[in-house]
Amino acid sequence: MTTYAPLQNDTFLRACMRQATAHTPLWLMRQAGRYLPEYCATRARAGSFMGLATNTDYATEVTLQPLERYPLDAAILFSDILTVPDAMGLGLSFAQGEGPRFATAVRDEAAVAKLEVPDMEKLRYVFDAVTSIRKALNGRVPLIGFSGSPWTLACYMVEGKGSDDYRLVKTMLYSRPDLMHRMLAVNADAVAAYLNAQIDAGAQAVMIFDSWGGVLADGAFQSFSLEYTRRVLAQLKRTGVDGQIVPRLVFTKGGGLWLKDMAPLDCEVLGLDWTVNLGAARALVGGAENGPGKALQGNIDPNVLFAPPAQIATEVARVLDSFGTPYQGAGTGPTHIFNLGHGISQYTPPENVAALVEAVHRHSKAQRA
Repeated sequence: MTTYAPLQNDTFLRACMRQATAHTPLWLMRQAGRYLPEYCATRARAGSFMGLATNTDYATEVTLQPLERYPLDAAILFSDILTVPDAMGLGLSFAQGEGPRFATAVRDEAAVAKLEVPDMEKLRYVFDAVTSIRKALNGRVPLIGFSGSPWTLACYMVEGKGSDDYRLVKTMLYSRPDLMHRMLAVNADAVAAYLNAQIDAGAQAVMIFDSWGGVLADGAFQSFSLEYTRRVLAQLKRTGVDGQIVPRLVFTKGGGLWLKDMAPLDCEVLGLDWTVNLGAARALVGGAENGPGKALQGNIDPNVLFAPPAQIATEVARVLDSFGTPYQGAGTGPTHIFNLGHGISQYTPPENVAALVEAVHRHSKAQRA
């Protein structure tokens, strides 16, 4: 068994477990990415996105880059949500300046029948990266592993690439719900195996990105997205390699309408996009002192980062104040993890991120004073 350095900053993990912290912890979705010139330089050396993601040294390097610049409270594995369908043999590629695409789309009964949980050895590069990053962090902050949700993976698998109308995947959902359910069941079991392997490799928290859950109709969301996220969560390991509890985070973009439906999920944290009021979410799912509830993560609009630092600080205060003062007692109670409501834009000025981080730490400490 690999032994790792003791954790020096456990603020993020404590907040996940709804325990009191001295400040509101903060990390950013896509924090290792194209807005950082050093990331672009490493990606140029790697030759491509997948060249970056499949090389342990490069994946480790870019994961740590934002932590060298900013005092963030967590690192997140550098990878992609589509590694699982790639391992199923669908042939993932990224053209420069374009989104991901698959060589083979899954659009009929024969294609769905062929799907199975991939051999996790095909994803060894991801698990090697997790172990390498965890070692390189040397206890500085916790490492988050992640996957796309079964529904979000299915969207890409059927469409073959990103979509603006979801026509093909929704055609299958409404015309052949049996096929869609079969695909989602395979996806859920694959995602569970994948996240468990990340936990075994050293991940200290795991996050499910249901990036496209919000495109579904009410009713369809519960049957085709939430149900399969639940299937993943039911299979996840509860403790990591060091014997510590591994918190599970679920983020559904556009899912604010369904917070009540998500409240019973067997996870510790619900991520929210910028359309949701944090105070209202806290009242709905945050729980009371020493009672069950969810920690909340989010949810500033990523485009706030294009405003001058003074405006960024104002918006940060607004988000933190909308949640209110987090729980400060000895047991458990409502807590907040600061994040963006979606991934950071590649056009974001790096110095504005510094202003955001500083404002979050300053204002959240003042809230508790």
